[in-house]
Amino acid sequence: MDGDALHSIGDLARRTGLTVKAIRFYSDHGIVPPTGRTPAGHRRYGTEALARLDLVRTLRELGLDLSTVRKVVDRDVSLPEVAAAHADALTVQIRTLRLRRAVLTAIARRGTTPEEMDLMHRLTRLTSDRRRQSVDEFLDAVFGGLDADGGFAGIMRSMTPDLPDDPDADQVAAWIELAELSRDPDFRAGLRRVAEHYADDRVAGGATGVRRDALVTVHEEVRPALAAGIDPAAPEADRVVATALARYADLCGHPDGVDLRRRLLSRLEAARDPRRERYLHLLSVVNGWPAATDSLLPAVDWLLRALQTRPLPSTVSGDAAGRHPLSGAGQRLGSP
Repeated sequence: MDGDALHSIGDLARRTGLTVKAIRFYSDHGIVPPTGRTPAGHRRYGTEALARLDLVRTLRELGLDLSTVRKVVDRDVSLPEVAAAHADALTVQIRTLRLRRAVLTAIARRGTTPEEMDLMHRLTRLTSDRRRQSVDEFLDAVFGGLDADGGFAGIMRSMTPDLPDDPDADQVAAWIELAELSRDPDFRAGLRRVAEHYADDRVAGGATGVRRDALVTVHEEVRPALAAGIDPAAPEADRVVATALARYADLCGHPDGVDLRRRLLSRLEAARDPRRERYLHLLSVVNGWPAATDSLLPAVDWLLRALQTRPLPSTVSGDAAGRHPLSGAGQRLGSP
């Protein structure tokens, strides 16, 4: 059959691999119109129908609807424009499917109840804007009104979760747990106390504020004692406690004494909540950051116990023979 011959529907079906029913359907919808008809009324198609059918099949396999297919083959819209729009739509669909897969994987791993599954589904369906709004609400509850001099901007950034558009199952599970944790009023209140303590220490530090995080400094001072297995109530811990107090007093700009020790005790009590480190761990998973390997909690707990087993300076006798081993620290730190 030469190039100028007309083709029957059966010829087109054999050449294109489409069914006769499909070709008749496209013909009825004007997408591949016949060139003419036989005296008996049978449709006949020109050679260009082969090219149109090949294009139609490709576009349909890519998921384009009939209306769009007709616009493309009739050249009402350009193929690059349609391809770009469809690629964008597929990107959204793929992202949604990957998120659903991650949610289902997380559900399978956690042994989730139907109620938890519903919550997981609702949390992961939030738009990025709504997720951001939820995070902002949490951060405002913790840090709102404490950032007058910009000192908390970096801390807030470091505590901001950002679930990627294509999360894996671990990130989804971490995001869900983190979202639940951040909605806990008691957890929010505890972090707020830590933030207020930090703000107070900045003010106490004068114009430059606290130069370093007090808890990190405490950890650095106490870590050797922890490694050595020193009991916080033992006399061997006296020098460690004195050094930690001296560093904390230097950071806060206050001499050692009753007020400073009560201040530090209050901060240690607020900071010992294990949910704080759990939040930071989940945050690292969600954001794809390296996980922290050095917990502050053992050092916080050690120093808290050490301070609780030692009398405050005001309860210690001034007699040299009975002087508490830490009483000299206050005297040394009393001068600038």
